[in-house]
Amino acid sequence: MAENIEEMCPYCSGKHKDREDKEMKDLMNRLKRIEGQVRGVEGMLESGAYCTDILMQVSAINSALNSFNKVLLANHMKSCVADNIREGNDEVIDEIVTVMQKLMK
Repeated sequence: MAENIEEMCPYCSGKHKDREDKEMKDLMNRLKRIEGQVRGVEGMLESGAYCTDILMQVSAINSALNSFNKVLLANHMKSCVADNIREGNDEVIDEIVTVMQKLMK
C-alpha cells in the first residue's frame, strides 16, 4: 500500500504512517460523523431549508473539521515529529512550520 500512496493521492508527500488501532478508530469515527453532517446539509439544501439553518450546520462541520485537525496534529507532533527529531532529522521542523502556516490561513 505504501508504494502506491502517490497513485492514490497525487497531492500527498509519499510518506506513510502506520497508526495504532485506537488512533485510527478515533479519526475514522470523526470523519464518518463529518461525512454524515455533510450529507445532512445536502439533504437540507435539496429540501429547501432556510439559508441560516444551512449556514449553522456548515459552521458545525467546520468546527468538526477543525477538531479533527487538532487531534491529527497533536498525534503527528507526539509521534512523527518527535521521532524524527530524536533521529536527528531536523527537516521535519521546517515541514511542520509550513503545515502550520497553511492551516492558519
